[in-house]
Amino acid sequence: MLAATARVAGDLDVAEECVQDAYLAALAAWARDGVPDKPGARLTATAKRKALDVLRRDKVFRSKMPLLVEPAEAEAPAEPGADAVPDDRLRLVFTCCHPALAREAQVALTLRLVCGVATGDIARAFLVSETTMAARVTRAKKKITAARIPYRVPEAAELPERLDAVLTVIHLLFTAGHTAPTGADLVRADLVERALHLTRMLLALMPDEPEVRGLLALLLLTDARRTTRTDLDGRLLRLEEQDRSVWDRAAIEEGNRLVLGAFRTGRVGRYALQAAIASLHAVAPSYAATDWPQIVRLYDELLKRWPSPVVTLNRAVAVSMVDGPSAALAEVDALAEDARLAGYHYLPAIRADLLRRLDRPEEAADAYRAALTLVDNDAEREFLTARLAEVTSGGTAGAAPQQ
Repeated sequence: MLAATARVAGDLDVAEECVQDAYLAALAAWARDGVPDKPGARLTATAKRKALDVLRRDKVFRSKMPLLVEPAEAEAPAEPGADAVPDDRLRLVFTCCHPALAREAQVALTLRLVCGVATGDIARAFLVSETTMAARVTRAKKKITAARIPYRVPEAAELPERLDAVLTVIHLLFTAGHTAPTGADLVRADLVERALHLTRMLLALMPDEPEVRGLLALLLLTDARRTTRTDLDGRLLRLEEQDRSVWDRAAIEEGNRLVLGAFRTGRVGRYALQAAIASLHAVAPSYAATDWPQIVRLYDELLKRWPSPVVTLNRAVAVSMVDGPSAALAEVDALAEDARLAGYHYLPAIRADLLRRLDRPEEAADAYRAALTLVDNDAEREFLTARLAEVTSGGTAGAAPQQ
């Protein structure tokens, strides 16, 4: 609906408003008259007609309006490229990941418009402020309007150039659901399920792409632990505390098969490497028995393909299990100089845990307090508050707070 309406309106903000108005009108009319036979077509026609009304009021494209008007009962015409991407949601993701926009703008715009992720949550994923991210989304919309970038479903030959952006969108959508940036619950199951659905559709569409296999493997292996990440009261449980006997074995087996398939292609990317790390966690009989040296090596390979400070931070946790917390602390302290992690609460949280394991409670308490000023998820806040209480009351040390 959004893609079709944007092509008529020529403006994403107007298109969003028209789509929302179409839903509101349908809520009133369909509650009274019943749902029509082709609700999607009716909604799309209504949204496009509202966009035409906006153009009429603004006296824009007046001479072309007769060519755009459709009969009220007409079914929306098939979109160019619709056969290339048969799933409606995935089609819209591909449509919005337009190569004329900067990569971050593509991803942010798609997460905001298509996936409904809040601007603040997108900002956290990109390690920037909400104001900065809102400005980027606004600039992307303006560029689309000013450059007259056509919003159409890409043809099959155009899909590969958009694939990396689409994978990034789905991965960040999953991440926002796996550990919700804000709110009372640790997990937003609706976002997790949506990401899994999109990835399965993407694999059906592009079965020979190893990074698609890698992404689905990563999501399955990570989500296999969903029911054990909190206790019955919603309290966050560390990886070492989780009951591995109730992890989703079917998801783990499928994920492992996908990892092996991705590696056999010889074209291993960042998602396949992350999936391999998740696989080692999933198959380990216990936290202590995890193959930490191999995880460190995989992180080294991942950093070559994706030199991200977040990857470096995650690697430091694995280093702490191989070389001890002191070695890891040196790496974490070096990361503190990276301005991109200034608002990332996992940096002080991991630092606090390492200091706690080194029996430096006062410094650990300061780091936990720093983390608490940055966290917005209630489950994570309660976890950090409990850890702070332990170090200030002489609690025992434990392993890194992996989830």
